[in-house]
Amino acid sequence: MTNSKKIIAGSALVLMLGLSACSNMSDRDRNTAIGAGAGGVAGSVLTDGSTAGTIGGAVVGGVIGNQVDKD
Repeated sequence: MTNSKKIIAGSALVLMLGLSACSNMSDRDRNTAIGAGAGGVAGSVLTDGSTAGTIGGAVVGGVIGNQVDKD
């Protein structure tokens, strides 16, 4: 098996496991996870891939996502 096929197979496995973990999430949990992911990407882009920027963006995005649609 070539390296590219191993990477594709590994990525597919991680994606399937990740999606199955979200099946019982509440709307608030899902919003928190989406916010953290989006914030992490935005923080990484804005700080040119800085680890602190990525983590900071994920934290801020997770908090914002958690507070969206709060009853």
